[in-house]
Amino acid sequence: MEAFIRGIGNISPQYTYNNAFFLEEVVPHHSIRMLSREPDYKEYIKPIQLRRMSRVLKMGVTAAGICLRDANVETPDAIITATGLGMMEDSEKFLTSMIDKGERLLNPTSFIQSTHNTVGAYIAVMLKCNKYNFTYVHNFLSFESALTDAFMRLEERPSERILVGGIEGIAEIYFQITGSAGFWKKEPVESLKLLQYDSPGTIAGEGVAFFLLTKRPDPGNYALIRDVRTIYKPGGPKDIQEKIDHFLDKNKLDVRDIDLVLLGLNGDVEHDRIYHWLQENCFQQNSQAYFKHLCGEHYVASSFALWMAAKVLKYQRIPQAILLKDNRTPGKPIRNTLIYNQNKNITHSLMLVSSC
Repeated sequence: MEAFIRGIGNISPQYTYNNAFFLEEVVPHHSIRMLSREPDYKEYIKPIQLRRMSRVLKMGVTAAGICLRDANVETPDAIITATGLGMMEDSEKFLTSMIDKGERLLNPTSFIQSTHNTVGAYIAVMLKCNKYNFTYVHNFLSFESALTDAFMRLEERPSERILVGGIEGIAEIYFQITGSAGFWKKEPVESLKLLQYDSPGTIAGEGVAFFLLTKRPDPGNYALIRDVRTIYKPGGPKDIQEKIDHFLDKNKLDVRDIDLVLLGLNGDVEHDRIYHWLQENCFQQNSQAYFKHLCGEHYVASSFALWMAAKVLKYQRIPQAILLKDNRTPGKPIRNTLIYNQNKNITHSLMLVSSC
């Protein structure tokens, strides 16, 4: 189960939509909610279409377009998307309108665009791609499920080029409800100092990341995704370590072969403990980095991590803004990156990404 990343497109709370750059400029946020830095959509979408599109739909369609341009592909052979909340902003708009207008004279646009598969379907219509199109809504494992589907399809149809994306927007009402449940920090924090706050909760984020996956080797490929694994409710830190060792052994690697570990630390003092244990007991000899201080916490944050790993492997550079511990041997190339993400010690995921 492996695939090359041929193209990428990413819209996030950082200036990531321009593939010519890689975190040369890092945007700090003083908040408990990080909103995306959006491009000029008129460069990617016709103005007449923009009028009827929600913000998340604009981000999704544009990120997919950036990815396809980057890969020099006009139409993919399949479109697979992943999301946790889907188009909840449109659902909120429609339901609020129902209340305000007494269920009369409602604008159907928000209702039409409120389904989870809206982005994947809209991309297909724009590209006239009448082929395999599927959306995964598997909580914090949505993006990993989409990747697994793409891998299985490429095993059956190795000549295909598959567009895979993770899409998430943070809706206002959802943000308020989850905030009252203790998901987020109580007071605004400095995002670049996220791990220095000894308090529960984290910062909310959003973003869209698309990848064009293929089986074809090419000098322009970013990286090779070698494997993905999901873990549900493990027994404890030692059980997770055993599963990581088994995951690497399956791919004929040892933890010492990992040049960079990307961790999903999010500043939640309670649920970051598992990361701290692994840092000290499993990855103590590895270079370590993290990513959620740049994108925030959301259901498909691992897609941002995959974008980051692909860039690191392509350009052989680890931005100082993400580095926690540098154990690299000077001059040694970065060949293998391991992404480990978890949420509340319930859902865990591993992605192994290597240089081409």
